[in-house]
Amino acid sequence: MIIHPQFDPVLISIGPLAIRWYALSYIVGFILFTILGRRRIAQGNSVFTKEMLDDFLTWGILGVILGGRIGYVLFYKFSDYLANPLDIFKVWEGGMSFHGGFLGVVVAMWLFGRKHNISILKLMDTVAPLVPLGLASGRIGNFINGELWGRVTELNAFWAMGFPQARYEDAEAAAHNPLWAEWLQQYGMLPRHPSQLYQFALEGICLFVIVWIFSKKPRPVGQTAALFLGGYGLFRFIAEFARQPDDYLGLLTLGLSMGQWLSVPMIVLGVIGFVWFGRNNSIAKA
Repeated sequence: MIIHPQFDPVLISIGPLAIRWYALSYIVGFILFTILGRRRIAQGNSVFTKEMLDDFLTWGILGVILGGRIGYVLFYKFSDYLANPLDIFKVWEGGMSFHGGFLGVVVAMWLFGRKHNISILKLMDTVAPLVPLGLASGRIGNFINGELWGRVTELNAFWAMGFPQARYEDAEAAAHNPLWAEWLQQYGMLPRHPSQLYQFALEGICLFVIVWIFSKKPRPVGQTAALFLGGYGLFRFIAEFARQPDDYLGLLTLGLSMGQWLSVPMIVLGVIGFVWFGRNNSIAKA
């Protein structure tokens, strides 16, 4: 069993000011978005100009942050925040939802599209290939922080990793499993999936390669966005089988996690949209 490296979550600290690795992962994501966006503009495969891309980035950042926070509040800990509404603003304590951030970006794209008279579907097709590497960067931030660890796995599995931050969850899990209790007593922690790295590979790298290559050729309007939507939903659904469910939610109906249930509509809409837009390619071309 490999032990998580226990990186210092603070990259640089100067007096009361601190730059955290997780914040840096967001910054890297936005930088990658800009680099890829400008590459597509240079190739003549974008609805953006360079000025519009920079403008949209501001809209997108607001959509990600506001949507991600609101989504986390609504989807994951609504009752807690209802009891303590001021905690909603304590973003430094963590708590962001991809699905909420996704909806926030969709709203930002709709508003941006209205401002510049651009079809939201064409805007989504342009933005979709630029997003996955940012998601990959975010998962590396999760790994550095040692958060969002995976479920307990086999002790001798080559991927097994112990997370010191999961001691409370390890003790709770071991209380109901004699074998795990023996492992915990012997090693001080349980072997878990490094699910952040799985999500990095699936939702980040694999999704980027698929959507980027697919979108290099002219496609029916909306089909690239549908591929991203369904692809992310599918990869997230798969990765959630290795990710530890949130302790305050656990597994829900049919033994699925909240992340999986939120991914199901993405898969369904992605598949339907991909087929629908493909069949209408004689009417609407990108």
